[in-house]
Amino acid sequence: MNPRILVVEDERAIQIALSGLLRREGYEVDVAGSGDEAISKLDAASYDLVLTDLALGKGPSGMDILRSTKKARPETVVVMITAHGSEKIAVDAMKSGAEDYVPKPFDNDEIRLVVKRALERTRLQRENRLLLDRVQRQFGFENLIGSGPAMRTVFETIQKVAETDLTVLIRGESGTGKELVAQAVHNRSARKNRPFVAVNCAAISSELVESELFGHEKGAFTGADARREGRFEAADGGTIFLDEIGDMAPQTQAKVLRVLQERSFERVGGTRSIESDVRVLAATHRNLEEEVKNGRFREDLYYRLKVVELELPALRERREDIAALAARFLEEVTERLGREKKQLAESALARLAKYSWPGNVRELVNVIEQAAVLTAGTVIEEPDLNLPDVGPGDAAAGEDLSGLPFGQAKRRAVEGFERAFLLRALRENGGNISRAAESIGMVRQSLQQKIRELELRSEDWTANE
Repeated sequence: MNPRILVVEDERAIQIALSGLLRREGYEVDVAGSGDEAISKLDAASYDLVLTDLALGKGPSGMDILRSTKKARPETVVVMITAHGSEKIAVDAMKSGAEDYVPKPFDNDEIRLVVKRALERTRLQRENRLLLDRVQRQFGFENLIGSGPAMRTVFETIQKVAETDLTVLIRGESGTGKELVAQAVHNRSARKNRPFVAVNCAAISSELVESELFGHEKGAFTGADARREGRFEAADGGTIFLDEIGDMAPQTQAKVLRVLQERSFERVGGTRSIESDVRVLAATHRNLEEEVKNGRFREDLYYRLKVVELELPALRERREDIAALAARFLEEVTERLGREKKQLAESALARLAKYSWPGNVRELVNVIEQAAVLTAGTVIEEPDLNLPDVGPGDAAAGEDLSGLPFGQAKRRAVEGFERAFLLRALRENGGNISRAAESIGMVRQSLQQKIRELELRSEDWTANE
């Protein structure tokens, strides 16, 4: 829709000239010959821009129209037309909310330019407000769906720690939404208008991780042809999220510890200390206590990170949220792809609720996206979900764990979930690790690490072919 403009001018010749000029530019134009008529039109309709003469004879003046417009419709832009010698009044008008002014005598090009610039600034401001609203909706609690006690605890913790600068360690299995929680913390903090920089420590090779985090000087190593800013510098004044920090090499752990302790660092190959005004949030799916015990993670860094701990439950531990999550993801994917709206049949919802979800929320997103794209009709039935007849949880349950302590039984069950889940992904992708990792939302290095941890062999995923 073309922008709508109200021209307020009591001199008939100027009124006709302005309205004709603006209509030729493609704008929808209404006219008013007095302040009273202008205020009446503004009460009855909305306009993108009001172009008004400052002096209108009897009745309300241009300043009166400005104040009335800004009170009733603050988003409407007002541009003033001023007589020679009234520049001071025009400046006062801008202090009261006018976007710009045009002194008489003016030419057509000047009017075109001022109106175009005013409308463009307004459009950008409106888009920025919409973007901010969308970000706040996306990273507020609205996108962290949960009705059970575990998620309520998560929400309460986010609310409490967001307004502080405390370091937070977010724990939970892969795919539970740790980065989403970190973004929610950032977007509810005083740093929300500064950068949020996420770093997946498992996805960066050990040779490059220090350069990625802290930057490097020219000539610091082969291929360092220019000085490069690191992620800590990029996050200055904001938040850095160190995802999968349990996979970080010991020498890099020492440098991160120094940033937390001294709030400073040096670039690789540099000697100048750089101040760091960054809040650190970290996440891991690993048991850091075990990593510390086995010498793979620094104990001092562990205690620096766990100032506040936030534990995310696995999806199978909050089945009451699955239906709401699935409905949200289905709505989002159909809107994003421009597809007709679809709904989940009762049989599909029942199947989603029974499945064990070893890949957690990330796996649920993948299942819903695939079903939304491949289902021909508007109703997604159980077979459209393409879930295995025997879920990974059921497969793990085949082992008798009743005689084991709870912690050990839970660990064995989780390993069973992960083993079956990864084997399925590898089989479906012909043993291609890169494609399998992409299909389940992991990076290749993380999947390779999991394969080693679970002692999976290539014959395990080719046995049924």
